[in-house]
Amino acid sequence: MARRSKIVSGLLVTGALLVTSLGVGGMAMNADAAQEKPSSRPSAQAHTGHVMAASTVASAEDPDGDGYIPADPPVTGVEPSTKEPPHRYFHEFQAHCTVTHTRPDDPIVYPGQPGKSHDHTFMGNTTTDANSTTASLDAGSTTCLAPGDKSGYWMPTMLNGDKPVLPVGEQTIYYKAGVTDYTSVRPFPKGLRFVVGSPMQTAQEFRDHRGFVEGWECGTSYFNVDFPKDCPTTPDTQLNIRFQAPSCWDGKYLDTPDHKSHMAYPVVVPGTNNNACPADHPVALPMIEFKMAFPVNGDLSQLRLASGPSYSFHYDFFNAWDDPTLKALVDHCVVGGLQCDPRGYDQSHPEAGAALDENYELP
Repeated sequence: MARRSKIVSGLLVTGALLVTSLGVGGMAMNADAAQEKPSSRPSAQAHTGHVMAASTVASAEDPDGDGYIPADPPVTGVEPSTKEPPHRYFHEFQAHCTVTHTRPDDPIVYPGQPGKSHDHTFMGNTTTDANSTTASLDAGSTTCLAPGDKSGYWMPTMLNGDKPVLPVGEQTIYYKAGVTDYTSVRPFPKGLRFVVGSPMQTAQEFRDHRGFVEGWECGTSYFNVDFPKDCPTTPDTQLNIRFQAPSCWDGKYLDTPDHKSHMAYPVVVPGTNNNACPADHPVALPMIEFKMAFPVNGDLSQLRLASGPSYSFHYDFFNAWDDPTLKALVDHCVVGGLQCDPRGYDQSHPEAGAALDENYELP
């Protein structure tokens, strides 16, 4: 079984220990280098509130505690698509979810270890905690508009001094095509999970991260690594961040010890301006983009994240979508080249209809 053939995958853990110097975008290249020099798995490298290497604790979905959760079944026989479908400006849909709770838990990095993480702000599934599994999330409820989206979304809690600053109201999570051939994008497999960014990254690594879109922004101040010093005090001004996740999957694992190596960002096809998945991560999935708004402005000098400074921002995704609902949205909006709201409706193309009904459910 693939689970026992982990020489290359085990070596990716070594690459994970270099994440603070290479950034997530360099993981695929690091894996190539690792294949040339086999070595044993390293022990876990600790960081305040996070471990970004191999798990040392068994959990319901990882009985041997080695950090690998195989996909069942795996996706095989896929080649990265370099096709150029008809140009469409958009190929996306939105998930709108509200904050549910805060807790010092992380069921991806610290499964079964309540209180061991720095504090996180959770959205979507109302039951997410250290003991969450695919089955428990599937049985839970959600604050997302689409009842079929029982996924867990979380990020480090923002603090102003010692007071939590929690996003108010619906937050937007985009599901986009990260590759040029948007028709090749398929839904996430149930139970897929990963971490985007790192609490251990430096300011420069945060700025250079493949997921960096506009960084921290407030008013007319964009592309900030640090929290903006000049943030208007107008009532409707909030601190925002946009950050994109990798969207290419290896097809083998729902999780790996560093919680990143099974995912990769698209790469540029040589001689073109097109993006495609790399050969070792050939399966194109939706590219998640967090767009979070925090109700704070004016003096931000006391602002910090529970994980550390502004550039320690990262987030986690644990897929628990209802499979038919997610497939309907991906097929209609991403593969269909539309710009959809949470119902899967594109106002610019009303003739296309919606993927979901007025209750955000399958018709």
